[in-house]
Amino acid sequence: MVLEMKVPSPGESITEVEIAQWLISDGDYVEKDQAIAEVDSDKATLELPAEVSGTVTLKAEEGDTVEVGAVVCLIDTEGKPSGEKISDKTKEEPIEKVANEKNDEISKKDIYASGSPSPSAKKIIQEKGLELDQIKGTGRDGRIIKEDVIKAVPSMGSPSKEGNRSDKREKLSMLRRKVAERLVSVKNETAMLTTFNEADMSSIFDLRKKYKEKFEKKHGVGLGFMSFFTKAVVRALNLFPDVNSMIDGDHKITYEYCDISVAVSGPKGLMVPVVRNAELLSFSEIESEIKRLAIRARDGEITVDDMTGGTFTISNGGVFGSMLSTPIINPPQSGILGMHNIIQRPIAVDGKVEIRPMMYLALSYDHRIIDGRESVGFLVAVKEALENPAEHLMSNKIEKELGF
Repeated sequence: MVLEMKVPSPGESITEVEIAQWLISDGDYVEKDQAIAEVDSDKATLELPAEVSGTVTLKAEEGDTVEVGAVVCLIDTEGKPSGEKISDKTKEEPIEKVANEKNDEISKKDIYASGSPSPSAKKIIQEKGLELDQIKGTGRDGRIIKEDVIKAVPSMGSPSKEGNRSDKREKLSMLRRKVAERLVSVKNETAMLTTFNEADMSSIFDLRKKYKEKFEKKHGVGLGFMSFFTKAVVRALNLFPDVNSMIDGDHKITYEYCDISVAVSGPKGLMVPVVRNAELLSFSEIESEIKRLAIRARDGEITVDDMTGGTFTISNGGVFGSMLSTPIINPPQSGILGMHNIIQRPIAVDGKVEIRPMMYLALSYDHRIIDGRESVGFLVAVKEALENPAEHLMSNKIEKELGF
């Protein structure tokens, strides 16, 4: 029996995916539930498991964009693993016949791999007057594809000195293309503005120094900066609810909960999973949830559901050494807070110059629904909470709020 393997739906609103990588080759024998491919959607990379055991015939190539429900491969359940006995029918065939058929296959493959261009590649070759022997094919079995021809067209001028002037061309993943598309749309479709402030992180440094070991021993997770950032943002969103809103056509939707998107780094680039109902979470619960999501992103196990939704985003570029930036809004949200590198700087304190750990804050917001009063007030509220967390985030009950 031959089973058609179809692309499952990775999530609501996703209609197509891209074959990012085949983990097996055409003709391989696979076991049931074995991962046979990685597919990219516009939100995440997912593995495609074999539905049955058998021999695979591929029906799509790496880089192909296929619709949800489309057939990407066939699995012959009567196929046998390599190393099993050759069938009696094969044994009875004359050796010469088998050898000739094998030679015919090799000859056909050689002809195909000798530089035969695809139709789109052939058109460009004719237009540019290129020679086939000057183009190296990187398609299946060495076939020349459109990208090979584009790469072969000289477009960078002549080098002034001898040296390595090679380059590498690779197709952007569907996830990266979708991110690019959304970022451009944000710039074109929103009235994005950025306002800045700075925060003295001395109080948080003192709290972490005093309670960090006790906190980790008690909760099994470190007392990092992100729990303070998240708590400060939740407080500011409650004070300025317009920042926790988004536009839907002619309407403004204001959320009475805080689903905070947190930018984390993964093998496929920056991911933005969501910490749900952050307003209900303690310091230890926020740290545990962010750690869980970061591990899933690092291991490539992040799901569409993990990244769906979110009412406001925190981007902590400081972990990479960023001193100052203007973060781009994560649509359809209306605001994003950029946290940056904490460095020792001289500032004036009570008429004296002191060295303090300072951090720049940047709030990018959609000016269509958030005006200057809300944006500046929001950022000042975040600054206040970070500079005096004991009062604004812990109600002066530090040990109780830290779960001791």
